[in-house]
Amino acid sequence: MSAPERLSAAAAIAELAEGRLSAEALARACLERAQARAAISAWASLDPERALALARALDRRGRPGILKGLPVGIKDVIDTADLPTEHGSPIYRGNRPFADAACVAGLRAEGGLILGKTVTTEFANRFPGATRNPHNEAHTPGGSSSGSAAAVADFEVPAALGTQTGGSVIRPAAFCGIVGYKPSFGEISRVGVKMQSQSLDTVGILCRSLEDLPFLRGALLALEGRALAQKGPPRIGFCRTPVWEAAEEPTKALLERTASRLSAAGARVSDLAFPPTFAGILEAHERIFFFEAARNYAYEFEVHAAQVSEVLRTRIGAPGRALPLALYIEALEKAEAFRAYCDDLFAEFDLILAPSAAGEAPFGLESTGDARFNAIWTLAGTPSLTLPAGRGEKGLPLGVQLIGRRYRDETLLEAAYWVSLQLD
Repeated sequence: MSAPERLSAAAAIAELAEGRLSAEALARACLERAQARAAISAWASLDPERALALARALDRRGRPGILKGLPVGIKDVIDTADLPTEHGSPIYRGNRPFADAACVAGLRAEGGLILGKTVTTEFANRFPGATRNPHNEAHTPGGSSSGSAAAVADFEVPAALGTQTGGSVIRPAAFCGIVGYKPSFGEISRVGVKMQSQSLDTVGILCRSLEDLPFLRGALLALEGRALAQKGPPRIGFCRTPVWEAAEEPTKALLERTASRLSAAGARVSDLAFPPTFAGILEAHERIFFFEAARNYAYEFEVHAAQVSEVLRTRIGAPGRALPLALYIEALEKAEAFRAYCDDLFAEFDLILAPSAAGEAPFGLESTGDARFNAIWTLAGTPSLTLPAGRGEKGLPLGVQLIGRRYRDETLLEAAYWVSLQLD
């Protein structure tokens, strides 16, 4: 058996189920790794004694449920009853929620061990936290699910929850070289999650193997955690998106190579371009995001303005509050039309191939990177995931993004499994 902390979630669950590994031993290995790698700053709250006591309790109960005592990290905008939830903001320092978020309660019900809370950008927005990319500490891990992505990539926890409003699961997963999954909009409950945008916010999963996802998704949705089935070659739409020019050359080359490789393996790969009607679809995402976030942070802006970052106040708050209601409604209507258009695409395709990010993780910690390659699909409400697929010129990970039809997440996972086998 590999070092326990290096096991994928699926492999760890198998070891836990067979009794070859205890929940306490796995939790201890993860905690020791987190302590040894404290410079990555992946954790907002970590209480080793609490985590080990929970692990021992799970062992005494026979490691129940789908997850069998698997440690999971929780992004610090998601409520936990036994750990602080601080939202990456000094306003909420020491905040102790009364109850778990629904997604956390679902994990616990299936034998999940909440190892700790992972660092988030301020309110899952733009102002970054202290987390560093484990592949190169001088580079961003992405955001806003920065701590979740870094902790999973750095073998500090097998899996973690994140949230995505623009690109906050897919992009950090790609930057850190792991698997990120954003389900169909609304599939996973957001009760107990700090609301940024009611039209866009989505709870997602970060892990190290595509085969981990059925177990974690099963726990969150009270479904059976069964292994992915091998299917035949899918029909793939290669979508360069309206912001293809923003992609770096290594990313463009990776996507072109991936499309050719999948075609050679038997997939039917066709180019896909949005009609002119949706050339400016990202403007609709921005309007919805700004309008809703500016109002959802009314308490913070009005009561604690001095403790809100300048980025949030001036780049989100002021423009969002100034946005006319008519333009917001127009953006909502355009989003609905875009979702219907995307639904229709899947009469022709089983999945869509697109960039996960513009390129490698940018240098420095001041920015978490460009979210536009993800925001398109967040607006569409479609399930999407990123698979590690190579390295860039700086030696940092690159990913490819796969998108499926709304509410057909299992179909996407099965098609993505075929893709993953071709990409090895």
